[in-house]
Amino acid sequence: MTTMIMKHVVDSRLVLGSASKALLDRVVDDPTGPLTVGLVGPAGHGKTALLAELTHIQQRAGGTVRTGVPEPGEPVDAAELLLVDDAHLLDDERIGVLLSLVATRRHRLVVAHRPWPRSAALAELADALRREGQAVLLGPFGREQTATHLAAVPELAHRGDLVDFVHTQTGGVPRDVERLARGLRAAPGLTGVPTEPPRSVVSEFAPELEIQPTAVRRLLLAVAAGVPLPVTMLGPLLDQEPEAVDELIATTRAAGLIGADGRLTPIVRRAVTTLGPATERSAVWRRLTELQLARGGPVLPLARSLLAVGVLGDCPAPTLVAAAQEALADEPAFAADLFAAATAAGHPTSARQALAAALAGNLDDALRLADRLLAASDPTDRADAAVVAATALAHRGHTGRSVELYRWSGSASSLAFATVGGLATGDLTAAGAPVDEPAGEPPTLHASAARLMAEGVRESVTGTPSAALSALVQAAALLEPDGRAALLPDSPAALAALTAVHSGELDIAERVLHRAQDAGVGGPLMARRHRLLQAWILMVRGQTAAAAERLATVTADERPLESRDLLFAAALRMGIGRRTSDLAALKRGWGQALEAVVRHPVDLFTLLPLGELAIAGARLGDAARLAPYLREGRALLDRLGAPTLWSVPLHWSGLHAAILSGEPAAADDHVAALLAAAGHSRYAAVVAAAAESWVEVLRGVVDPVRVEAAARGLHDTGLCWDGARLAGQAAIRTSDRRAMTTLLECARVLQGRPATAAGGPRPTAGESTTQATDAIAAPTQQGLSDREYEVAELVLAGLTYREIGDRLFISAKTVEHHVARMRNRLNCANRAELLALLRTVVADRASDAAGQPWPQRSAR
Repeated sequence: MTTMIMKHVVDSRLVLGSASKALLDRVVDDPTGPLTVGLVGPAGHGKTALLAELTHIQQRAGGTVRTGVPEPGEPVDAAELLLVDDAHLLDDERIGVLLSLVATRRHRLVVAHRPWPRSAALAELADALRREGQAVLLGPFGREQTATHLAAVPELAHRGDLVDFVHTQTGGVPRDVERLARGLRAAPGLTGVPTEPPRSVVSEFAPELEIQPTAVRRLLLAVAAGVPLPVTMLGPLLDQEPEAVDELIATTRAAGLIGADGRLTPIVRRAVTTLGPATERSAVWRRLTELQLARGGPVLPLARSLLAVGVLGDCPAPTLVAAAQEALADEPAFAADLFAAATAAGHPTSARQALAAALAGNLDDALRLADRLLAASDPTDRADAAVVAATALAHRGHTGRSVELYRWSGSASSLAFATVGGLATGDLTAAGAPVDEPAGEPPTLHASAARLMAEGVRESVTGTPSAALSALVQAAALLEPDGRAALLPDSPAALAALTAVHSGELDIAERVLHRAQDAGVGGPLMARRHRLLQAWILMVRGQTAAAAERLATVTADERPLESRDLLFAAALRMGIGRRTSDLAALKRGWGQALEAVVRHPVDLFTLLPLGELAIAGARLGDAARLAPYLREGRALLDRLGAPTLWSVPLHWSGLHAAILSGEPAAADDHVAALLAAAGHSRYAAVVAAAAESWVEVLRGVVDPVRVEAAARGLHDTGLCWDGARLAGQAAIRTSDRRAMTTLLECARVLQGRPATAAGGPRPTAGESTTQATDAIAAPTQQGLSDREYEVAELVLAGLTYREIGDRLFISAKTVEHHVARMRNRLNCANRAELLALLRTVVADRASDAAGQPWPQRSAR
């Protein structure tokens, strides 16, 4: 009999807690033994189900069950099991009957009730039940119990992925777990984990909510807002005294609608916010907003909660505006959405709305809103709108118009930004004395940072690199504590990084960008700018894979790049392709690069990508397409007095473009310009020495000591890839076997590889003349032969020997012979080392015009 009874418990799919299971086990073991139990739990926690299970067990054991409270004086058989549900609804007289039965200690009874309402008589009964027998407290399921319940549903038995969803949505309340499981079971074609419960399940809460008093429904709406609410605030919100508020909370908790922690489960919250009358919702939330604002409390959690359940439109416009202000610094996109919702609710458009759109990177909306406000009558809104429009235009390359708007707005930071923009476009008059701050305007962190930015850019043109870098790094540090909501045409960190790159201080550039990124300076509008410059530094260092990964984090964003960022991204792609000898990538990206150049006018801060694209254009034999923009860049520098800080990198790029285009005279001009600037800074001196050495190498004059010193100098200033390339180019152009070995080892070290490859024997001084001659070049080429260059390019492109043979109409065996010969000639111990060196060699294929050494420099 006992076995059969327990089988019924298993088949019933009833999920039991430890106390409930112990109670059932007790009845199974002794169906006629003494039993005095009080079952206590909120609605929906399984009291009725447990009583039903007791009924089945008692009846299967041959006993009798009586439900309900006997009439006063009515005899009760001591052998019967008396089960009473919802005792909290009984009047005092009927509770007195139960008390008398407990007092006899002869009757078997189980009384279930909610923890509230709790009259004096019910409290006395609960104490008597606990004293004479036991109290069983029913709580929500744990996660494992929720999993057990779902496992008993045939359609969901193998959907372990739903357990967390169901448990999180319901908080483990058995009634709600059962409802949601039933809804999921009936959902057609359920695959994956849903993001929200089915509407049919949410609708099942309607009857329970409708029978609740109005004050309870209002309390639920207040709690659904997601804002922590002290009793002192709930009283005015619900028009209740504190004692009455406590009673409402207890009633709501007893109804199983609010948890012990005072919060709503997601499924109840959705029901509360979607099923009640809209007028009731709006009234409660409007009053809640007024109280929160009056006490200085946050309203953003309220707006976030309403957005989560899809009823943000019910939120009053003042609440939305206040929430948008709170979200502006950390979540500008969300702030823009809140401002837009407020506008839809009748609130007038403000400059803060345009600011939010700009900080979020939505410059289309920012410009549209700012332009509308510029025609408004409010002077403050007009000035603020001018700043937004000026910033957006600066990001899109319309620097001249941006400067006009900054100057018109007249604030201290705006005037500083106008100075930066003027210098960027070659206006030397903008480098005059600092403009006094407008009277009465406080020297905020933002204004101070802007002033330092202007000072730093001014110093970069008319002063020293160290002074410029110092001012810009200081400006970046000023914005780090609270720069998320700072609307910037360019961040001081970005300008500091550019200045550092132009000065060969890549470590400083990396650190200042890292801090700005961590601090979120400039919000999402500047985030991509910072990541692009980080990628640029990685590329310059020769870490092309890491640079490509960082670039991918920028281009993966669905939001289109603005013209300045687009130009840097295009130059990065071409620069990475050039450094990895990926000719196919260069050809694919050239059209997009040209478009990026056309879209963004030349300014001081885009000379770096322009120079990189000039080299790529020369590599592709299409340098003439960039010639007008390079002339414009040189003219801009001339207007500024040819500042060395900005001129040196452009001449360095021009030198390599001239080398690739086979223009010795142009290369000599760039070398002369670099030598003239050598005394300006350590970086200029290093680059000038490297440029002179490079041209000498191309003319067949290889001084290994001088080349190695120049290459190491480039490496020390951050131009790691260029340093390794210079050493590698010199190595394959010298006829001295010992010098070649030294320079190859230098190239390996500068590329971050061991100086001598594992298993690669060092050449000795006693090697034959034939070997030494073999190490130089083919008779018509200092370096690889034309055929070897073709093979090398295809090997670097990833083709197999057979594919290369098909492409060149030679056998795979011949291709293998060419590769082996190149490996021996370049003294590479393994294939990986060969590929690395070939990238350096192939990159300068066009540097030897018609395969002949460069002419000697003419007398000047």
